[in-house]
Amino acid sequence: MEDKKMNKMSKVLGMMSFLFVAALFVSMTFTAQEPAEPWEVPAKYKNMENPESADAESVKVGRMLYTKNCASCHGKTGLGDGSKARGLDTHPGDMSGSAYQSQTDGEHFYKSKFGRNEMPKYENKIADEDIWHMVNYMHTFKK
Repeated sequence: MEDKKMNKMSKVLGMMSFLFVAALFVSMTFTAQEPAEPWEVPAKYKNMENPESADAESVKVGRMLYTKNCASCHGKTGLGDGSKARGLDTHPGDMSGSAYQSQTDGEHFYKSKFGRNEMPKYENKIADEDIWHMVNYMHTFKK
């Protein structure tokens, strides 16, 4: 009876050790990502006005496009926790925080249209009008 208890206890401790190491590995994977360097946006774009009003229809269209093109890295709610995020060298960033939300619509448009490094450019892939709809949707991520 005593051997069965020890064997069971040994299995439980082994499983707990495995889970701890796995959690540590996942944690290290996320912390190994570099934060993105500052992204300079030309004044021409920084000061652009969004021609699409942020009404329910625009946000709906933006959500559809964001889900298709952005969520795999940026996550469903813009936290940078999408399924592909762990494989990136730099963290995709948290779109819900003030550092992101305080940027102009023009800055969001520029970054989405032209990309850089691991952020793909959507120029000639997504119409400008639709990028503006995505910008409107990304504003819904505010904390």
